[in-house]
Amino acid sequence: MFLVAKFKAKAGKEGAAEEVLREMVSKVEQEEGCLLYTLHRSQTDPTVFLFYEQYKNAEAVDYHRSTPHYKELTQVLLPPLLNGHPDVEAYDEIARIRE
Repeated sequence: MFLVAKFKAKAGKEGAAEEVLREMVSKVEQEEGCLLYTLHRSQTDPTVFLFYEQYKNAEAVDYHRSTPHYKELTQVLLPPLLNGHPDVEAYDEIARIRE
């Protein structure tokens, strides 16, 4: 299961948003069911960030969303830094190239 989460920081809050999002990566790394969790920043709009996430299954996503670090990020740290709510979509993999 893949998730794509897109965030738009308020102007002037890009650095603070990047900092809290970067911190999330090391915390999520400890989650057993998370297979991939990468943070990206738009090349054309420095206020736009994107997480590309892969989880073992839906239960791993549920676990991720139940963690204290996820709740702190989404309920406390990010709201004052963002323009609106994150846009989160779930995807099923249908094809890929192999390394």
